[in-house]
Amino acid sequence: MSVLTLDQIRIHPGSATQEEALQEATDILVSVGAVTPAYVDAMRQREETVSTFMGNGLAIPHGTNETKDAILASALSVVRYDGGVDWAGEPATFVIGIAGRGDEHLEILSQIAILFSDEDDVAKLTAAQTPDELFALLSAVNEG
Repeated sequence: MSVLTLDQIRIHPGSATQEEALQEATDILVSVGAVTPAYVDAMRQREETVSTFMGNGLAIPHGTNETKDAILASALSVVRYDGGVDWAGEPATFVIGIAGRGDEHLEILSQIAILFSDEDDVAKLTAAQTPDELFALLSAVNEG
């Protein structure tokens, strides 16, 4: 099963608010049938409890355990904001929305964490010019 397709990757030259980024992550996941529109509320609830900013310019918004019924299938959304997002006071460039059925989100999270823990990999992701290039760099998430 592919959790990531080219349609789920976007690059924006400008910046966004955290709220806009959460909404866009949800919209992408809704568009591929992975979540219901209510999933954005689950993401907001998660951020109120704990920020999903991970360091290295990465935020990984996802819902709370209580909102699993909003998840229809496992999928990712990947948006790079070259102007950055103020993520609860931290600078995020990549906002990777995660919807995981059952425990699948843990596997997906670990794949992303590994990729973003390597500064060379992060530099390549930041330098990618097109969604196609980003997709090629991120395709490992589909192999989990």
